[in-house]
Amino acid sequence: MRMSRRDGIRLGTREDGPDAFSSLSATGPEKSRAGRQEVIARVMYHPETIRHPESCPALVLNADYTPLSYFPLSLWSWQTAVKAMFLERVDVVAHYDREVHSPTMALKLPSVIALREYVRPNEYPAFTRFNLFLRDKFRCVYCGSNRELTFDHIVPRSQGGRTTWENVATACAPCNLKKGGRTPKQAGLHIERDAIRPTSWQLQDHGRSFPPNHLHETWRDYLYWDVELLP
Repeated sequence: MRMSRRDGIRLGTREDGPDAFSSLSATGPEKSRAGRQEVIARVMYHPETIRHPESCPALVLNADYTPLSYFPLSLWSWQTAVKAMFLERVDVVAHYDREVHSPTMALKLPSVIALREYVRPNEYPAFTRFNLFLRDKFRCVYCGSNRELTFDHIVPRSQGGRTTWENVATACAPCNLKKGGRTPKQAGLHIERDAIRPTSWQLQDHGRSFPPNHLHETWRDYLYWDVELLP
């Protein structure tokens, strides 16, 4: 075993073997009156100590301490994070109060980890439905609606339009139906945003507009969302 340089967490090494982590499991109070009273007390005063491990994902940062992804947010399960710690591929930046136990050791679950080797993102993202919606900020390019989203060929395929970043846009079902097999001009529709091939940086910047419903307090120093700052 060795001690983490960052926060003193006792980690397994290769010499300990994978069995040092394979038996890790969450522990809880006995199902007795005293145990139930302990649960109540811990809920009131130390809620994180009884948090279920499955609700303790680790925020994954690149080696430069920026998130690998904003949307979807780069999160690993606690098992994957612990395995990466064992393989010495990450440094622990912060942790939950929640512990998991093996017969021989206790380990606080990591809440923020950073890769030791920098992962260089691709300059351009894959051409997928999700990335297309993210480029257009989950809004119809014709009317701005965020309901019943589909994708539309700006120049219809029947008129020689291709399936490319520059010719496919997010459209709500009513606008898509209204447009039919015509161009926007022919259908009397105006495109609010040009269809472009975005860079990965642009998509990540758009992703900051969609923070998840829950942000653990230890994540906040490493995430920068498009939210109004309080005076």
